[in-house]
Amino acid sequence: MRVTDIRRCEVRPGRLVEWTLSASTVEKASGLPEDSRPPAYLQEAHLRTSRKVRSGGLFVPTWIGVAFDIPGRVDLDVLEDALRRWTLRHETMRSGFRWTADDEMRRFTLAPRDVTLRREPIGDFPDGTILARHLQDRFDVAADSLGWPNFLYAAVVRDDGTSVYMAFDHSNVDSYSLQRVSAEVHELYAAGVERRTLEEPSYGSYVDFCEVERGNADQVDEEHDIVARWREFIRRCGGRLPSFPVELGQDPHALTPQVMMSEMLVDAGPAAAFEAYCRPYGGSLVGLLAATGLVVHELGGAPVYRTVVPFHTRATSKWSQSVGWYVGGAPVELPVTSASDFPGALRIVRDQLRANRRLARVPLPRVLDLLGDDFRATSPDLYSILSFVDARGITGSEHWAEWKTYGLVRVSYGTEVCVWVNRLHEGLHLATRHPDTDIAHKNMRLYVERLRDFVHAVAAAGR
Repeated sequence: MRVTDIRRCEVRPGRLVEWTLSASTVEKASGLPEDSRPPAYLQEAHLRTSRKVRSGGLFVPTWIGVAFDIPGRVDLDVLEDALRRWTLRHETMRSGFRWTADDEMRRFTLAPRDVTLRREPIGDFPDGTILARHLQDRFDVAADSLGWPNFLYAAVVRDDGTSVYMAFDHSNVDSYSLQRVSAEVHELYAAGVERRTLEEPSYGSYVDFCEVERGNADQVDEEHDIVARWREFIRRCGGRLPSFPVELGQDPHALTPQVMMSEMLVDAGPAAAFEAYCRPYGGSLVGLLAATGLVVHELGGAPVYRTVVPFHTRATSKWSQSVGWYVGGAPVELPVTSASDFPGALRIVRDQLRANRRLARVPLPRVLDLLGDDFRATSPDLYSILSFVDARGITGSEHWAEWKTYGLVRVSYGTEVCVWVNRLHEGLHLATRHPDTDIAHKNMRLYVERLRDFVHAVAAAGR
């Protein structure tokens, strides 16, 4: 999917309708007993950080979401049923947390039979810009990390089609989860219109995964090899996790307003040629990391490019179609001055990923807890990332352009730079979240332009 924010995803005028969990569903949840399955370390760290930031007087929305179109005149009753059935497929959507008196998180989980949606007509919006601002404000409140339910569905209805928007607090979903949503809802909606019975596939539960992952992570102690590797990496970063090594013009210890940049990096031809050139070294992810290291060295002079690379933790096929936050991180270091050329940089990055990818198996919040005084958190935005996903094999990806499918990121405040690159059928798409300063605007624009030039040059050399 193309990743962007709500104001840049082709929001068009229409009649707005919303769905959230019904009052009877919320009332039922309030009386539920404790679910013994614990939060994932990622979930707990996310919610604790949200509370800490909120207590400091700053509201930082953290929702992510998806937008897509359904063409033609849409039956809202059928769409509502499709959204409810999608919600029931994925157990994390009907599970939440309460805080105990001793500041512990306890899960509760609704049974499928107790989940119903409430539809509310909001009204007509003749201006797309005003509608986008309204949607953002609604999602900020309804998909709040510290509330429950913490998601909201919306539809903008027009005679020639309907745009669907679904926003979730990050604790429920990751990028891969979002990339499957449009095809699933399209399938459920089409089956409802045609009055077909769908055979429900088996979806693993992220709530079950949280219990398994946490049990495994709790076996790891401060002497574990993975913890030692992270300790050394953080020591070489000066006692913190890595930042993007170009001047951003901000206080690195203060949460700063951020902005989104979202655009096609290169089209399908250069993307394929770049992939072919990098394939002997591991493919496009290796190539993008190596190219980024060389580009930021040119821009900022950093002798070593360090970053954290997200990897999914869906270790078995049981979790492959499940919605949840299945993400771990692996550190990468590219000593640029040791790479005489691009192939040299590719070899270093390839070897780094081979050696370090297994570090993503242990949740980073668990590692940081074990590091204790060896790690000094300076911001809830812990590190910069470079993420790459080849999305061409995901069900429905061939329709994303036709459906106007977008992955949505709420950009508000932070200290770090996030870079997301997706390989789509039409090429490489790049999005960044970065500080809203003049220096950051200039240097991130230079980074994107020089990365684009680099990919084109490598593609041309390969051809």
